[in-house]
Amino acid sequence: MTTRISPTAGGGVSEKRVIGNVLRGSIGNLVEWYDWYAYAAFTTYFAKSFFPTSDTTAAFLGSAAVFAVGFLMRPLGGWLLGRIADRYGRRSALVLSVTMMAGGSALIAVIPGYQTIGIAAPILLLVARLVQGLSVGGEYSTSATYLSEVATPGKRGFYSSFQYVTLYGGQLLALGLQLILQALLTEQQLSAWGWRIAFGVGTVAALSVMWLRRGMDESESYEREAKGNDRGTLRELAKYPKEIALVVGLTLGGTVSFYTFATYSQKFMENTAHIPRRSVTVVLFVAILVAAILQPVFGRLSDRIGRRPLLLFFGIGGTLLTVPIMTVLGSTRNPVGAFFLVLAGLVVVAGYTSINAIVKAELFPTKIRALGVGLPYALTVAIFSGTAEFIALALKSAGHEQVFFWYVTGTVLVSLIVYGTMRETSRTSELEER
Repeated sequence: MTTRISPTAGGGVSEKRVIGNVLRGSIGNLVEWYDWYAYAAFTTYFAKSFFPTSDTTAAFLGSAAVFAVGFLMRPLGGWLLGRIADRYGRRSALVLSVTMMAGGSALIAVIPGYQTIGIAAPILLLVARLVQGLSVGGEYSTSATYLSEVATPGKRGFYSSFQYVTLYGGQLLALGLQLILQALLTEQQLSAWGWRIAFGVGTVAALSVMWLRRGMDESESYEREAKGNDRGTLRELAKYPKEIALVVGLTLGGTVSFYTFATYSQKFMENTAHIPRRSVTVVLFVAILVAAILQPVFGRLSDRIGRRPLLLFFGIGGTLLTVPIMTVLGSTRNPVGAFFLVLAGLVVVAGYTSINAIVKAELFPTKIRALGVGLPYALTVAIFSGTAEFIALALKSAGHEQVFFWYVTGTVLVSLIVYGTMRETSRTSELEER
């Protein structure tokens, strides 16, 4: 049974109730992203179990290809769960997404290696990632919509920024567990079976959140919206071509940069900079922890000065600094220096990550918001972000790794042009009642 949000005597929702809704919406998001990033964090241990080869880069390429294919399901997830969220409620879609994530993680945890079942091993790994991709594709749009709608007016940037706090938090949990397992197990044990623990933990956590989400409040915005057959349909979404184009332009540079610094940098530091694996894990863990703390700071700042200034900060910084940061990072052997370089990249990216959910939610009316936020975003992520790691490793294998740095810069430059020409969404927000 859906719980309605109880207003205060003054007609609004109490701040305490808002905080409770944000926390309930965020915990599930954290677990979903833990499950998603466990794959990236533990690739270095299980890659050769599914793609046996003496060439480390080649094994990484195989696992990166599966990672990229998983992204291809995200547009389908954005459409399916976005439609469910707009037609049947945000809560229903969020429960379904975390249930699918639990299934994908459980499958990865038990798949035998290539030596045991041959080609079936990478095929089953691919199936599991397709299910997880479907889940994450719907999780983003629905959680972004839910957090934006339940937030207090005037603080929507602050509260919606917790989507990336929990997204980073999921990655921190994956890296934190990796640090614990690295301390308790040998490299041989981790590669043989220890990596499976991460996916077992993710399965249990996702099932727990599934039950938690069953008791979530529905957003008032959704409850107020008149029912109609046009809710969550592609026909209705097609009435907003400018907004769709804006979501694509907003997302392009931000998502490629985010995955470059928050995910691919782990393999880059190990495979190019040749920093020891355990040092790389510590570097990335601390850098992401700082980045997570920055999200609500930037989000609150956007409530005061607007969304565009932060987007411009990211666009200008990313265009000017990506190539220098990645070039120096590739040549450093000092973990401390590597930490500050990765952190610099993540601070710049925070101009996008902290407010990307609220900016997109402000573009669409309630009846089409989850689908409008999710589908164009998921398509952009699938095409550009999902292939970023594969492109980087392919260019490295071909001896042209530097080209990837310029590729990332180019995507940021395109987004910078969009940021420079778009309107200030906080002043014309579809989230506010008129």
